[in-house]
Amino acid sequence: MQKRYVSLWFRHLATDWFTLRQPSLKHRAFVLRAPLNGRMVVVSANAMAEEQGIYAGMALADARAMLPTLEVQDQMPNLEPRLLRRLAEWCIRFSPAVAVDLPDGLLLDATGCAHLWKGEEPYVEQIVQKISGFGYEVRAAMADTVRLAWGAARFGNRAGVISSEDHIHTLKKLPPEALQLDITVTDRLHQLGLHHIGQFINMPRPSLRSRFGVSFLSQLDKALGCVVESIQPVVPVAPYQERRPSPEPVATAAAIETALQQLLEKLCLRLQHEQKGLRMAVFKCYRVDRKISSVNITTSYPSRNTKHLFKLFQTKIPLIEPDLGIELFELEAVKVERLLAKQSKIIHACGDVQLPRAALAELVDRLGNRIGSKYIYRFLPDEHHWPERSIRLAASLDEETNTHWQTNMVRPLLLLESPASIQVSAPIPDYPPMLFRYGNTVHTIVKADGPERIEQEWWLQQGQHRDYYRVEDDQGNRYWLFRLGHYNKKNDQWFLHGYFA
Repeated sequence: MQKRYVSLWFRHLATDWFTLRQPSLKHRAFVLRAPLNGRMVVVSANAMAEEQGIYAGMALADARAMLPTLEVQDQMPNLEPRLLRRLAEWCIRFSPAVAVDLPDGLLLDATGCAHLWKGEEPYVEQIVQKISGFGYEVRAAMADTVRLAWGAARFGNRAGVISSEDHIHTLKKLPPEALQLDITVTDRLHQLGLHHIGQFINMPRPSLRSRFGVSFLSQLDKALGCVVESIQPVVPVAPYQERRPSPEPVATAAAIETALQQLLEKLCLRLQHEQKGLRMAVFKCYRVDRKISSVNITTSYPSRNTKHLFKLFQTKIPLIEPDLGIELFELEAVKVERLLAKQSKIIHACGDVQLPRAALAELVDRLGNRIGSKYIYRFLPDEHHWPERSIRLAASLDEETNTHWQTNMVRPLLLLESPASIQVSAPIPDYPPMLFRYGNTVHTIVKADGPERIEQEWWLQQGQHRDYYRVEDDQGNRYWLFRLGHYNKKNDQWFLHGYFA
């Protein structure tokens, strides 16, 4: 696919920003000043000031002498870079790759983007129209190379779309300044009578190199397309991203769901071709007020099931605030993992029930989407006798272990993260307790079984053994209690460690 670039030139970026905040400056000659080498100079001038012969770099005293009614304000430090960064982030709705082109421009890699606006002409017109609507004067040019687009936007007679067929013809008409050459080189070219690129483009290269240097030929090759010139986007381009502009701003849930469905179908089809599955995705809605409303989802297992992913997003669509309308939708797969067809094997659930892995993963995703994934756990057995160490959290649904669950000993369904201290009344050593107090509640024990002694794992930690009892109170609730160490009439330590179903 032929590369296409768009260059945007903001002729009066700083003064336009001041005018937006002080509308009274719109119809007045206005400049920004800053100290330079011990004197005040003009650093930016609006269109009306330039019509009076005032330009950037002029001494402020000379400017005031030419136009006594000139409005003057102090320049804000680093204003242009900050403005261009914000404008570049906004322009991501037109291209995923947008770069800041200091001191007064932006560069867009528009390859494969224009068809979303039904052609290159409507695409560029839409960009200019939107930015002009914000109050900034802007010129735009689209070409096969960054250098030609940059030069045409600033020095061309008519900025706009330059077709591949008109590439060389348009380049020849531009002045040497369009190549972004050093000022000494451009002055020498003009002194030699070479006022247009067409006058030297076909000259012998050894002569051009000897007269103007290697960098001169490098810039010329970039403009011709012999050397690929890349741009540095303000936001790194996501490898898995789909975009859909809206012909007219939309604000209804039905329209948002339709756009989401179409983006999911395109993204999942691409993932299928690359044998990958989605683990995390972000759905962004670019609003007409230059703000972005977004929602995201995560999956417990790589998925490219369009219906399942749509259901996960559907519950979050009410969180999207369309305001006056959404003009661009973007779906980005932030995290993807390899997903092969042979991975759809069977995972065993409790008892004799078998649940397909994909179905289980989708169930976990739906539950996590409703109550939060941090409340959903999967445990695996671990090779330890000490209760706290006998289980561990699984990293994912795929994680497997060679250790088997111990089924020859009764264990509680819920084990406390750390044993809770309780007060117990017990008749004699090794007898189960008659009652225990946990918090402000006294539990009378009607049934008990034990003790079961569990020794400390001395190779990991030193300490006393535990004598465990399974008890049931008069309300029918069952608990797992233990006494730490041997019976001590004066200082018995009892703990609640778990709850049975």
